[in-house]
Amino acid sequence: MEEIVLNSGDTAWVLASTALVLLMTPGLSLFYGGMVRAKSVLNMMMMSMITIGIVSVLWVIYGFELAFGYKANSPWYGNISFSGLGGVVNDFTNNGGIYPIPVLVFAAFQLMFAIITPALISGAIADRTKFTAWAVFVAIWSTLVYFPVAHWVFAFGNKVGDTITGTGYLAGKGIQDFAGGTAVHINAGAAGLALALILGKRVGWRRESMRPHSLPLVMLGAGLLWFGWFGFNAGSSLAANGTAGLAFMNTQVAAAAGLLGWLLVEKIRNGHATSLGAASGAVAGLVAITPACAFVAPWAAVVIGLVAGGLCALAVSIKYALGFDDSLDVVAVHLVGGIWGSLSIGLFGTSAVNSIGLDGMFYGGGTTLLLKQALGVGMVLAYSFLATLVIGFIIEKTIGFRVKKDAEVEGVDLSEHAETAYEMTSSSRGGSLL
Repeated sequence: MEEIVLNSGDTAWVLASTALVLLMTPGLSLFYGGMVRAKSVLNMMMMSMITIGIVSVLWVIYGFELAFGYKANSPWYGNISFSGLGGVVNDFTNNGGIYPIPVLVFAAFQLMFAIITPALISGAIADRTKFTAWAVFVAIWSTLVYFPVAHWVFAFGNKVGDTITGTGYLAGKGIQDFAGGTAVHINAGAAGLALALILGKRVGWRRESMRPHSLPLVMLGAGLLWFGWFGFNAGSSLAANGTAGLAFMNTQVAAAAGLLGWLLVEKIRNGHATSLGAASGAVAGLVAITPACAFVAPWAAVVIGLVAGGLCALAVSIKYALGFDDSLDVVAVHLVGGIWGSLSIGLFGTSAVNSIGLDGMFYGGGTTLLLKQALGVGMVLAYSFLATLVIGFIIEKTIGFRVKKDAEVEGVDLSEHAETAYEMTSSSRGGSLL
């Protein structure tokens, strides 16, 4: 194996990106927390926080090995030795090439992706989920779904000279997913749909008002997500180089275009452009550009983001048409946005901006790349949906996944955590609410 010569600048960039991606999960908790009713905000935020705890521990014990550990002729999962990352430099794949950063830094960076993916799912089942059941689900789903899918998509094998072995199935097929359109967003969106079906509709859905209780929290969370997403996408270059710069610019303009696309649909459809729409549109643009950020030109990133904003805004109505209660529109934003972003590479991808990229239809590449992207989309969607149905069904039939009706009506903050986000107390003298 070639000797790795570490580069301090690249290492510093990936470490900074790692911190940015971790920030996205607390940002997500604020984004989701503001979107639910006041009686559920703490539970919503805690679902993200417990995910950080569980996945971080599992990643060290076996998660990184399962996703990136080298095992010859194993396209579906990596190796498990329960080394606790102790021998990470010698025992793990160089992931398709020699990168000028410590392998442990790469492991830390990928951990943050493993954390936020199940956290994204929580928005689909807000207001009605047992906290303990959610914790069990995160542990099982990460092990059986995220870690293997990450191997399919992100494991580029062990490179010795010009020979590469142990590549993940979809990576070996040539799917292009720079930062997680399939492994993160489609994966989470399909799982969110499955759990929404397992848990059923909230009490009073479509009869009672379930408006966001704090739009300022939503906007703050969206801002933190947008900020952290630069680490998510540009950090995936694993170096401070031109590819990182391309991903950085494309991330910015796609998010901006997504914001505009969603607001345009709102204005035409409802006559108003809302703050919730602005936040959701920015996230939709970020979701869509995630797989494509290093494979398309900036003008194409604008188009991808604009279409994502409008498409995801329209997709919100799917849950009403089909009758499933996806509380915070995980399906509309992450599944629909992830599918569009992944397929868009087959249209706008160009080797002119990235030598490892392939040309899509608009650059004379025909349908070859588009078909590869469709394979990745279909496989991840189907596996995540079906596996989550099974996991969710087993949890529901054993320990129960959903809180009782009375607890849901009272609020899961009280029933699950014995806390409330906002204390409204009466003064003994004046009787005023504080």
